[in-house]
Amino acid sequence: MNTRPNPLSLILFFAIPFANAAEPAVELIFQDDFERSESQEEKDEPGNGWGTNSEKRAKGKKQVDLRDGAMHIYIHKEADHAVSVTHPAEFKDGIVRLRFMLENKDDSLGLNFADLKYKKVWAGHLFIARVGTKFVQLSDLKTGVMDLGTRTLKLEGKLTPEMQKGLKAKQKWKKQELETGKWYGLEVKVVGDTLSVAIEGTEVASLSSEGIAHPTKRTLRLSVPQKAVIDDLKIWRLE
Repeated sequence: MNTRPNPLSLILFFAIPFANAAEPAVELIFQDDFERSESQEEKDEPGNGWGTNSEKRAKGKKQVDLRDGAMHIYIHKEADHAVSVTHPAEFKDGIVRLRFMLENKDDSLGLNFADLKYKKVWAGHLFIARVGTKFVQLSDLKTGVMDLGTRTLKLEGKLTPEMQKGLKAKQKWKKQELETGKWYGLEVKVVGDTLSVAIEGTEVASLSSEGIAHPTKRTLRLSVPQKAVIDDLKIWRLE
């Protein structure tokens, strides 16, 4: 495992070589190094305030495993939805930093920000940053595909060409090559209406869209359709 900086030290925080490192005063609201054991191996037991959708979406089968000081997330063959591992994270502007590893070329990790109190979108979805071995995808879901009216029209096949064009403007795709089986540092930053992603200290993609400026992000969902491993996760509130 890599040596971890002290997350309570702003001096060390500013010294981390991420893009746009000179941040305003910040508040660390959550951290997890996953250095703990589970009491059993039959069901998810992530601890530290984490929840999962395995009971509802995978018939209660285990999809999250703590081992070797990291969180291993993998979809069960009986699951009918991507794995979602959730934690409260309330802020207006904020930063999430973690280390992650993708073991197979088709794996990806999504950081989905939600507000379940906001009822005009499906399941509280606001926006997402997804990283795969060949791409980075940023999407405004609030004013995009998860808006209830838009989602209904899409399911009914009634989206007009103009609507479809508008939805494409709510997301950004960027080619980005990552090696399988290798740890990377990831930063996802939310400021105003802009969502940005940095990998190993270099910004690789950003998207500005009105849904990102939603006043209260309440929940972080780690969205994994196949497999991903994460460690050293920290969340800061900027505002």
